[in-house]
Amino acid sequence: MSIVTQYLRLNQRELERAAREPDWISAFADEVAEQESERPVSPSERRTHNTGKAWDALRFLFERRAFPVDLAHGGEELPGADDWGYGPPRVLTPEQVRLAADALADLPFPALLGDTTAADLVRADVYPTGLWEDDPDLPYLQAHHAALTAFVRTTARYRHGLLVWSA
Repeated sequence: MSIVTQYLRLNQRELERAAREPDWISAFADEVAEQESERPVSPSERRTHNTGKAWDALRFLFERRAFPVDLAHGGEELPGADDWGYGPPRVLTPEQVRLAADALADLPFPALLGDTTAADLVRADVYPTGLWEDDPDLPYLQAHHAALTAFVRTTARYRHGLLVWSA
C-alpha cells in the first residue's frame, strides 16, 4: 500500500458546509471522485487531484525553498472530521490557494529542484526511497509538480479552497 496526498476543490459555500457537516464532506468527496473516474473531465473542470507517491518529495523540496503554504499536508484540520487515512482532512482557504498559486508561478521545477538529486532524496529517506533509486532523472516528480501546479492555479482562478488529506 502506498501513501498519496489527495485534493478536493471546494467553493466557499462547500467549505462552509464542510466545516458544519464533516460527515457530508466525506460523502461528497467520494461522490466527486467517483463521478470524475466514470467520465472524462477537462483540467479546468476537474475538482480532484492527487500527487501519487510524489507527495513527500514535493514536501521536502517545498520545505527547502521555504514555500509559504503546506501543499503536502494542507492547513488547519477540518473541525470534527474523522481520520481519512493518515489523519483528518485539512483545509487550504482560497487565500492560501492564491498564495500557493502565486508562489508556484515563480517556482518552475528546475528552480524547485535546485541542486537536489535523486540520491539526496534517498539519503534524506524521502518516501518512497525505492522510487528515487529507480528514477534518477526525476521525471515522475517533475510530472507531478507540473500537474499540482496546474491544479492549484485552476483552483485559485475559481477562488476556491482545497480539502487536503493523505490516504
